[in-house]
Amino acid sequence: MHIPTIGLETEFSSEMSYGNGRLRSGNCGYMGAGEGHNKEDCVCGSDAYRAESPVESQLAYMTSTENITPIVEATSGPLVVAPVYDGLCTFEFSIVAEVFGLARPEMGPGWYRFASAAVEPGLLRAHGGLHVMADGQADLLERADLIVMPGWKGPHVPVPQEFARRLRLAWERGARLASICSGAFVLAATGLLDGRRAATHWRYAEKLSQRHPAIEVDASVLYVEEDRILTSAGSTAGIDLMLHIVRGDFGVEAANSVARRLVMPPHRSGGQAQFIERPVQPDRLNRLSDVLEQMRADLQGHWTVDRMAQSVLMSPRSFLRHFIRATGVPPGQWLIAERVTEAQRLLEGSAMPVEDIAARVGFGSVQVLRHHFRAKLGLAPRDYRAMFSAVRIS
Repeated sequence: MHIPTIGLETEFSSEMSYGNGRLRSGNCGYMGAGEGHNKEDCVCGSDAYRAESPVESQLAYMTSTENITPIVEATSGPLVVAPVYDGLCTFEFSIVAEVFGLARPEMGPGWYRFASAAVEPGLLRAHGGLHVMADGQADLLERADLIVMPGWKGPHVPVPQEFARRLRLAWERGARLASICSGAFVLAATGLLDGRRAATHWRYAEKLSQRHPAIEVDASVLYVEEDRILTSAGSTAGIDLMLHIVRGDFGVEAANSVARRLVMPPHRSGGQAQFIERPVQPDRLNRLSDVLEQMRADLQGHWTVDRMAQSVLMSPRSFLRHFIRATGVPPGQWLIAERVTEAQRLLEGSAMPVEDIAARVGFGSVQVLRHHFRAKLGLAPRDYRAMFSAVRIS
């Protein structure tokens, strides 16, 4: 698989080579500082990218088909395509490229393939003063198994009808669609989110609701998945969503491996709150961290709110308030999620009977394990093991 980078050059005068072409930079200026740009409406780029520039004529060839670097595929897994547009949200694109495009030989030949697709003609620029050359054109969307929209120019910037049509056709043939942050405005333009729940950055939830009243916009969660359409909140919630996709496609151990490379927690549930309104005091946060580690180490334990509160020297009422503020969910939901995650790990990496796993993680019975497992993952434990276990069960 090719290295997951698009051709990039900075706004300063310099030369660099890429593929068979030669790129010469000009001075397009910082994208977010264009005249007439409204910073309050900015999601991750500027609405004013199409100003005439002498650089544009010099670099227009960058996205022509004859200069596109061919995709060398060393893996055979799902093809993930990230659309590239003028005003590209650099951080959001980087999330997609890092998770799906980075070479991971330890994952085997079935790991993802990755490509970027230019969905607009001419010079494409990215936030931070970069010029961009994608792997190919919009026809890559026709081959994609998963299309991840890495943000968008702004909530008031129209989505080209042809682009929306291509996304809708991709979904109709069975591809999954996903968005990070303001990318939800692009998926909304397809009409596919009408009548469905969707997430976006909390700051833009009201604008998304106003522009697309048929969508049930949830500003309180990190990400939402409905009918092969996945939407996430602000930037780092996009990492959570990408790991959620990996977890569903390749299992817990694969997602944990990617998370370790990213140096971040392996799992935050989609229902977790987007942000904490008032920060938790450091001493209380440290005490909460202690009880969370105790619970993880003793999932079989009988963890009541009273017991948790006593362990950190708080009243039950104060403990509940601080726990929800710190984690985004009540203690019971947090504990269930941890137990399901540990059950996934044991199903993947051991030959332990499902009955023993249920007891080991604190659910007590297969019936209770099955109930929570289905609620979280949509699969029965034995079906999950059949899909993801690397251990041969005799």
